Amino acid sequence: MKTAIIGANGQLGRDLISLLDGEVIPVSRADADFTDHAAMRAKLTELAPQIVINCAAYNLVDKAESVPADALAVNTWAAKNLAEVCRDLKARLVHFSTDYVFGFDSQRDRPFGEDDLPGPVSNYGLSKLAGEYAIRAVLPEALIIRTCGLYGRHGVGGKGGNFVETMKRIGRERGAVKVVNDQRCTPTSTVDLGQATVRLLKTSASGIVHITNTGSCTWFEFATEIFRLTGLSVQVTPITSAEFGAAARRPPYSVLDTRRYSEFTNETMPRWEDALARYTQSGQE
Repeated sequence: MKTAIIGANGQLGRDLISLLDGEVIPVSRADADFTDHAAMRAKLTELAPQIVINCAAYNLVDKAESVPADALAVNTWAAKNLAEVCRDLKARLVHFSTDYVFGFDSQRDRPFGEDDLPGPVSNYGLSKLAGEYAIRAVLPEALIIRTCGLYGRHGVGGKGGNFVETMKRIGRERGAVKVVNDQRCTPTSTVDLGQATVRLLKTSASGIVHITNTGSCTWFEFATEIFRLTGLSVQVTPITSAEFGAAARRPPYSVLDTRRYSEFTNETMPRWEDALARYTQSGQE
């Protein structure tokens, strides 16, 4: 099988390259700009892959509040174009979406299933949800994987590392951090997500599937565990989202139910604590 990975230079894309079987072809912005629909069609037509995995996304959540068109260009319209290309090439499309398609239900306290009604509270979340709808309208058999809070050894392009490395850096520099404690989700290792994606590709799965590590925590609890595992003595102070003052609203609760993934693969995702322990023990700095 020949697999093309769009957004191959990102933290998830780079992990997937090493995990997939067969011929894997990274497609970066230098190869074809994701938002240039004609260029992307020409590139994929030239490559003729059997599988296309889309890891590309506009993920500057706060910036999307002031420039929503930029988020829509990547997360909605380019995703729709990719689905049209995959339909015409008869290629299997795997697209990654986000827990930020939820959040409107402020009283939610149980994990969201794939069939639960979405309700984004930010332009970023709206653009990702619109991308899901656009893909499914063009290519109903596409596989859309919703995930959450990714961190990996390659870091996030444009953001200067991931949350784990950012906490470690600030903790070392300042000895104290303030972290939001009223947003509950499930931080997820890109290695675990990549391995799960490979397993899912070996099944007939289509439609929406949630894949995250299991369990849940707030970002404050996640940061506290980061410092415990790394042995850094850092004062961690819990604050509210309002006190943090980000431009974009975040879901107060966006834990995803991963049972559908388990039904397809007969596998259970590792807990977030175990994933973080493996990451910190790997020597990542």
